[in-house]
Amino acid sequence: MGAGCAGAVVGGGPGAARGGRAGGGSGDGYGGAGMMVTEEERVARAALCRVIEPGDELAGRWLRELGAVELLRRLSAQPYRRGALTGASERRLQGYLTRVARVRPRQDLEAIGALGGRFLVPGDAEWPSQLDDLGDARPVGLWVRGLADLRRWALRSVAVVGSRACTSYGAHMAALLGGGLAERGWVVVSGAAFGVDGAAHRGALGAEGATVAVLACGVDVAYPRGHAQLIGRIAQQGLVVGELPPGDHPTPGRFLLRNRVIAALTRGTVVVEAAYRSGALATARDAQRLGRHTIGVPGAATSKYSAGVHELLRGGAVLVTDADEIAELVGDIGELAPDRRGPVVPRDLLDPVTARVLDALPPPGRSASVSDVAANAGTGVDDALGRLYELHSLGHVERQGDGWRLTTLAGRHPNTRRGGP
Repeated sequence: MGAGCAGAVVGGGPGAARGGRAGGGSGDGYGGAGMMVTEEERVARAALCRVIEPGDELAGRWLRELGAVELLRRLSAQPYRRGALTGASERRLQGYLTRVARVRPRQDLEAIGALGGRFLVPGDAEWPSQLDDLGDARPVGLWVRGLADLRRWALRSVAVVGSRACTSYGAHMAALLGGGLAERGWVVVSGAAFGVDGAAHRGALGAEGATVAVLACGVDVAYPRGHAQLIGRIAQQGLVVGELPPGDHPTPGRFLLRNRVIAALTRGTVVVEAAYRSGALATARDAQRLGRHTIGVPGAATSKYSAGVHELLRGGAVLVTDADEIAELVGDIGELAPDRRGPVVPRDLLDPVTARVLDALPPPGRSASVSDVAANAGTGVDDALGRLYELHSLGHVERQGDGWRLTTLAGRHPNTRRGGP
């Protein structure tokens, strides 16, 4: 069956029709162009989502070598033919066989369709090809809720992750970065968890920008429960994505494996706050292995919540403090952060000789003769007098009898150059 029929099986929203057009390899191998995704291929991959755990590289190798349809056929054979699949222990193989007996691909495809979503597989036009960098750990497929095109959004996306038990500073920075990136046209990707993840999503949503939540469970499962409203809002305004079929619940291991998808989807990963054992650091290390930008936001040197970030920075991550700096790092040529400098004060606008004459005046409350000023400034008397009149017109000095002194205004603002003591 052709691609259009495959989209109809999924029953998704606007993205479903895009699902079957050629855009990459459809099953065996990575990145093959010009192949159509058949209904049989899509249904087989939907079934395998209930058999293969996220990040399973052994099963990923089978999938690459055999294709989804043949792999499912060998796993489903009754009885299983010994030697049909190699490399797995008897216990591990038995686990696959137990799971394959409970697959329900068409029911899962109908469930995602009822949500207005779709099931993406390699070869779909909407499949983000950067996930192929994961090799045999690449997702079998992606279940998606939301109207936007995931491939296009992923091309200009940044991950913002961090600790669940973040400080108020961490939450503030995550929201600030999420909103700032969204305002600059970047898609903010995170995991919808409590703490930094949720703050980053809310920042992007508050700026009416784009955000993607990558879940470690089915996209119809609100986890954590306290973020049910947030995840629902992301599905309406952005995208909710997961490797696991509808109804599947998260486990601790699935959270860590989910992080590799966040890292692979995006141009770079920003870690806002993370202790030494934070899962956010796993996302950053995945990003490093994949050749993506790894970025850290500094915190207090005494804060355990920033200790992991600081270690990341010591290991080669790039320090940033705002969305402009992130955009400059991960963006295209010309997306530059503004120059950073302190405020320009009137003293900064003086030429070097005039500034020297100003420096030659005594502290506020005392005056000096023109000859004393000239001697202290290392210039002639006539030149010093001309400079003093110039400083007088600018409000820096005033005459007192035959002498010159700093004005009250100048006395309140000491004669220090920018960056001075």
